[in-house]
Amino acid sequence: MTLLIMAAGMGSRFGGLKQIEPVGPNGEFLIDYSIYDAIEAGFTKVVFVIKKENEEVFKETIGKRIPNTMKVFYAFQDIKEVPQDFTFPEDRVKPWGTSHAIMAAESLINEPFAIINADDFYGRDAYQKMATFLRENEEENQYCLIGYQIHNTLSENGSVKRGICITKDGLLEKLIESSVERKNGDIIATPLDGSEAFKVSDTSLSSMNMLGFTPSLFPYLKERFPLFLEKNKEQILKCEYLIPDSMYNAIREGFAKVSVIQTSALWQGITYKEDKEKVMHTIQSLTEEGEYPSPLWER
Repeated sequence: MTLLIMAAGMGSRFGGLKQIEPVGPNGEFLIDYSIYDAIEAGFTKVVFVIKKENEEVFKETIGKRIPNTMKVFYAFQDIKEVPQDFTFPEDRVKPWGTSHAIMAAESLINEPFAIINADDFYGRDAYQKMATFLRENEEENQYCLIGYQIHNTLSENGSVKRGICITKDGLLEKLIESSVERKNGDIIATPLDGSEAFKVSDTSLSSMNMLGFTPSLFPYLKERFPLFLEKNKEQILKCEYLIPDSMYNAIREGFAKVSVIQTSALWQGITYKEDKEKVMHTIQSLTEEGEYPSPLWER
């Protein structure tokens, strides 16, 4: 099993490269804990999707500390990697999004794989649930999404973007990408497509971009990228080819089914600078409880 870590994005609201922000008792990064939990769950290979200009800093700060039990590869998301008949807009500076990032790793992955964000802490249970799915799944076009109770994913410092899961019989029917925050005791989701805001319960499931796939995803994304570019030609400087949208389209077209697997894990992340203290406290507590060794990589 392979863990694909999407690390090409810069944290615009946080400021700086969140992926190498120390949060552990001995200067560990969030990525360190992701890789540690993945190894414990049985993953044997990691692929980082990064910007080419960040290759050296990633190899020096993250790559060299990963145990030899984990094979490490790098894929590079290149903004100019577009279909041959497409004229690249020279004013475009924003990367093409998470579906485009995944496409960059196609030549490196021929086995079941999970994707995560580099700047999120997903928790041990989530990796174990994902590993079980990837091991047991026998259908080429059966994917999965790890669902977190929405109240376990909020920031005390502002709104956050979350995918609200609409499910039926354990399968994903739709993801409503929304800006979510607690207001006057209620959790309010405001869809990013401009639809009317709605209230969600504390235990509603949300996606944190921890998704499980088979290699059948790669040709699907590649074939539909030109269609995405054509559809968004009027907003070509800002549009993003995002994996939640691609996954929803795959469901709608009957190409794939997506199981939603609930985790008991507590998600942690640094959306805002002020979130860092809470994340550090959580990791410190987990370390003191024996969940993680300290230092992390010295067993």
